[in-house]
Amino acid sequence: MEKFDFEEHSHRRYNPFTGEYVQVSPHRGKRPWQGQQEKPVIAEGLTHDPSCYLCPGNERVGGDQNPRYEETFVFTNDFGAITENVPEGSFEEGDFFKAKSERGICKVVCFSPRHDLTVPELSVVEVEKVLKLWQREFTELGSLPYINYVQIFENKGQIMGCSNPHPHGQIWAQQSIPSEQEKKSNKFEEYYRRKGSSMVVDYAQEELVKKERVLFENDTFVGLVPFWAVWPFEAMIAPKMHLSSLKDVTASQLKDLADAYRRLTIMYDNLFKVSFPYSGGIHQAPTDGKDHPEWDLHMVFYPPLLRSATVKKFMVGYEMLANPQRDLTPEKAAGILKSLPSEHYKSKMILT
Repeated sequence: MEKFDFEEHSHRRYNPFTGEYVQVSPHRGKRPWQGQQEKPVIAEGLTHDPSCYLCPGNERVGGDQNPRYEETFVFTNDFGAITENVPEGSFEEGDFFKAKSERGICKVVCFSPRHDLTVPELSVVEVEKVLKLWQREFTELGSLPYINYVQIFENKGQIMGCSNPHPHGQIWAQQSIPSEQEKKSNKFEEYYRRKGSSMVVDYAQEELVKKERVLFENDTFVGLVPFWAVWPFEAMIAPKMHLSSLKDVTASQLKDLADAYRRLTIMYDNLFKVSFPYSGGIHQAPTDGKDHPEWDLHMVFYPPLLRSATVKKFMVGYEMLANPQRDLTPEKAAGILKSLPSEHYKSKMILT
């Protein structure tokens, strides 16, 4: 009988962070592709776009004018999905009908005054300034008595629904703890009760021993492709020591996080020599006033591109009706990413 091979044969992998599974089907990567192909996005090459509502000095859609900012810039989203002035309200009837009001604050973070530079094309110092702003906003928003979770994230690229090419991210601070974080909280708490340590840090340390899915490391963080990755080139940046949230990160550790963020996104851009699209962000401890020794911050990146700059992974059919599925193993994806140059494909030298 043929011997089972994880690189050749269908199998399921368990995600201990959420309690969910992913179907891995490495043999499907050999099939010819006759499905949809995307049009590669051509970079505009403008340092300042007069029509961009995020560029310095320009008027936003809501009518406010941006200052002529020279570094990072944050403002309350003119069309926030969650708003602060929401009256309390709830509805519950029987087993099936339940709803309640949700109050919060949504902000937009412009990473740079430059319209044409995304994270992998910024210097470490410039990325560090973005993270300092994140740290400040997390602390200030999280201290509000009604804010129990602060989600910091970035959607990069049209394919990910990004409505503006200017390098930016978002912050949603809200009353409720979102579903993904609630699933992780449950698993982290269960692990902490059994082990007395953080699942995130313990996992990162195990990956450092195995090495096969590790992309890079520095003094504080490790970049890796999770064993249970769902998206083709999904990755995580995890701490080597306990850091429950951005509030706990020192200045030197923040610089290490900036270095890791930049290194990973350079890998992404170099993969298909395009401005690589993804949704990425930080999962970290809730701001509900409780101690969370079970939590450690970690950055997650979900990029859709599969075979090239024009072929993406669609989460449809089986993925929507059953559970996620991927066509190449996380080990294969990690090997491809690790083989790429450390310098951005657009430049032989990006000054740090």
